[in-house]
Amino acid sequence: MKDLTVIYYTSNYLDTHNPYFLENTKKQLLKAIDDLPLISVSQKPIAFGQNICVGDIGRSHLNLYGQILTGAKAAKTKYVAMAEDDILYSYEHFHAYLPDKDRFAYDMNKWSIFTWTRPPLFSFRNNRKVVNSLISPRDMLVEALEERFARVEKLKQEGQKEEDIIHHWGDPGRYEDKLGVTVRETEEFYSGVPNIVFSHPEAFGYLSRGTRKKLGDIKAIEIPYWGRAEDVLKLYSKDL
Repeated sequence: MKDLTVIYYTSNYLDTHNPYFLENTKKQLLKAIDDLPLISVSQKPIAFGQNICVGDIGRSHLNLYGQILTGAKAAKTKYVAMAEDDILYSYEHFHAYLPDKDRFAYDMNKWSIFTWTRPPLFSFRNNRKVVNSLISPRDMLVEALEERFARVEKLKQEGQKEEDIIHHWGDPGRYEDKLGVTVRETEEFYSGVPNIVFSHPEAFGYLSRGTRKKLGDIKAIEIPYWGRAEDVLKLYSKDL
């Protein structure tokens, strides 16, 4: 499992808006990846693995994927794994599985915790492929994203608005037919220990959905390894 580089991409928003939470997720990420190479792609310089600073380009859907592409192109391994700054990743996520074909592999074993839910709960949603749980052949991801960005530029030149185009962007392996780019296969796997995905007011997605975001169908107050939701929530804020 050594032929894998972790790509950590961040807008640095949490650096100033919740540094306590950020420190906890970074600490857990380093524990989870162990000795795997780490490339961080940030908008401000950070001391975290091999850092690539792209400058203050702002938070947007396309900028997020642009940072992923930058990190993937810099990787020297056959595979890359994505990592975001508001997720608790498990060791098993990075060390248990690699796709044996050219497919985008998504770890489906992930539980969400909403910081505003009382009492605190974990929730699980089926069939949700998200880029923050992606492990992929490096070359395929680079090729797919470069094709996508070229397609976006072509559509913009034809008069389409960027905000309309990104509705058909989606996570790698999803909606390619709608965007008009090469359709690539996906697959699912389940790591032995889940990742914990925080939904919180500082998240980019909160700007559009806020607290209207729905919990998954399966709910729990405690899950193996991570423990009780109320204790995990304290990694986000000591006051909760």
